[in-house]
Amino acid sequence: MNKISTLLVAGSLVAFSAPAMAQDSGSSFDGFRVQGVLGYDALQAGSSVDDDSEIDNDESIDGVVYGVQAGYDIDLGGAVVGLEAELTDSSAESEFVDGDFEGFGFGRVDAGRDLFVGARVGAKVTPDVLLYAKGGYTNAKLNILSNDGTTEYNEDFDLDGWRAGAGLEYALNPRTFVNLEYRYSNYSKGEVDFDGDLPDSERFGVDLDRHQVMAGVGVRF
Repeated sequence: MNKISTLLVAGSLVAFSAPAMAQDSGSSFDGFRVQGVLGYDALQAGSSVDDDSEIDNDESIDGVVYGVQAGYDIDLGGAVVGLEAELTDSSAESEFVDGDFEGFGFGRVDAGRDLFVGARVGAKVTPDVLLYAKGGYTNAKLNILSNDGTTEYNEDFDLDGWRAGAGLEYALNPRTFVNLEYRYSNYSKGEVDFDGDLPDSERFGVDLDRHQVMAGVGVRF
């Protein structure tokens, strides 16, 4: 969790210290923004994938997701449009239970870093409350430890997909804000990132669902 927690703390400190440096934009939802995010993360095999070799295998992992987000919004009056990018990591991982690795049927699975680039559009419910929807591209890592009885494998799965979500943002003042959102991601393409001098594998089809509930605190400049 140390990989991103320092950035998360830094983002939270900026949210409270930067208002003095921010310029007056005349809007609570306009301009460059940066925030720390924290929430619940759940990954599971999608509807087109199932491993029935273990009846009790629920093919899912969950944990805490944490990271930083930056974006730029334009206030059009009643509506707000913007772009954003996010870097997160997660504590979600499978567990060894009763002689079997629970989760996905691969072996031990640890959720790695997740990158997101996308856009959002919102409507101002009140001058201080924004209701918004978002969508875009996401690239995630899964760290896989498995054993076929002869060879142990410790590789990364590099996954590409899309994300959609919705949330509420509340302006505490023209500079500082908090928000709460739900988002869903689906990963449909992947490759294996081999260690050492071996090239990455060819792209292949996957089906992985991700559900997240996120809270954030940030500042506008």
